[in-house]
Parts: sequence; structure tokens; C-alpha cells
Amino acid sequence: MKKSSDTVRICSPEHALYLKKLRRNNLLVQLSRAGLLIVILGIWELIAALQLVDPFIISSPSRIWNMIVSLASDGSLFYHIGTTLWETLAGFAIAVVLGTSIALLLWWSEGARRVLEPYIVVLNSLPKIALGPVIIIWFGTGSSAIVFMTVLVGIIVAVMNMLGGFLATDKNKILLLESMGATKFQILVKLVIPSAIPQFIGMLKICVGMAWIGSIMGEYIVSKAGLGYLIVYGGQVFRLDLVMAATAILCVLAAGMYALVALAEKWLVKK
Repeated sequence: MKKSSDTVRICSPEHALYLKKLRRNNLLVQLSRAGLLIVILGIWELIAALQLVDPFIISSPSRIWNMIVSLASDGSLFYHIGTTLWETLAGFAIAVVLGTSIALLLWWSEGARRVLEPYIVVLNSLPKIALGPVIIIWFGTGSSAIVFMTVLVGIIVAVMNMLGGFLATDKNKILLLESMGATKFQILVKLVIPSAIPQFIGMLKICVGMAWIGSIMGEYIVSKAGLGYLIVYGGQVFRLDLVMAATAILCVLAAGMYALVALAEKWLVKK
């Protein structure tokens, strides 16, 4: 009789009990998070309903929801979400690709790294919003200026994180591969890049936040549409419900983008 090639994994009672406890703890954490959010929203709604604080100042969850429904009913909500989303995703992708590529070049050339590293540190500490007038002159008042701002905020973070990950590769393993006649390109492909995957995932998580900061910052400076535009406009006309509604949507979108990165992390770890 031909034996099946599939291996049967035998789980001991102790391990099964541990897995069951782990799942129960994870479920408890998820329920606690949801419960905490419900409590916060309930207290907020109660304070506004009892007018312990003027609802005009703090708004309320029900007023925010009504504002979101109102924006969705006339179609403007999806237009503003789409505008901010594509600006953020475009800036995020460009920053990650360029940042990783620059980090690879700096790892490859020690001389270039020693020359450029101080400039990278200075650029990272520079307040990007100070370049707003220059960006407007260079790119105008369209979405390209906002995408550039998003790239500017995220690219230095990507470079520094990935360069640190590449340089943290085990030196003994590099020496071992060199002693076996491996070229620098082979060392890069077979050792340096695979060992930097955890750092790459960490960089993605950081750049998610940086991308949203950059796009909203850009929309603060120059925009005619987008969630940042709604926040600025709402503040100018004293419509706090609009400001809070746009902020709440931003939180949901940022959480969704972070969740996608977390899924990518699980896939890469399995690989």
C-alpha cells in the first residue's frame, strides 16, 4: 500500500490546551478593545446629550455619524476619500520604493554612505511643512504637490530604517559567504535582503503613518479636495462636526492600511 506523503501532526493535550488558552486570550483582547471603544463613545455621547460640555465644542458620535451620512448622500464623501486615498497610496509607494533603493545603494557603497549620511540626518530633522511655499512654486496647487509632500515625509524614514536593517546583517555570515567565493551581489540577494525582511515590515508600518501625515499636511497647505481639505474648511467655518467626521474617517482608513501591512507581514513570515 502506498503511503500518503502528507505528514500527520500529533498535538499533545498540553499543547492543545495551550493553543485553546491562547485563542481565548486573543478573543478577550479583541472584545476588550471593542468594549473600551463603545464605553468611550457612550460617555462622549452622554456628555454631549446632557450638555455638560457644549456639543458645539466637542461634537458627539451621533452628530459625527449624521455628518458622514449627509456627506455620503450627496456623493462628496467618496470624492474626498478617493482624493486623499490615492495621494496617500501614491506617496507611500514612491517613498518605500525610492527609500529602499537608496538604502541598498548606500549599503553597496561605503564611501557614498559616509558622505551622504550626515545630509540624510539633517533632512530627516528638517520640518517638512517649512518647505510648503517652495513645493507650491515647484508643483503648483494640484495633487502632485501633495504627493511630493507625502514622499518627502516618508522617504528619509524609509532610507534610515532599511539602511539600519541592511547594516545589521550578521558580519560572521558575510565573512563566511566571502570565504566561499560569493560575490557582493550574491551576498546581497542571498543574505542581506532576506535578513532585513523584519526591518522592512517595520519600515512599512512606520511609513503608513508617515504617508497619512504627509498627505494631510499637504492638503493643509494646498488642496481643493480631500479629507484634509474638509478638516481645514470645517475649522474655518466653525463646523466641528465636519472636522471630527473627516478625522474619524482618517482613523478608519489608516487602520485599514495598517491592517493590510500586518497581513503582508504574516505572509512574508510564512515564506
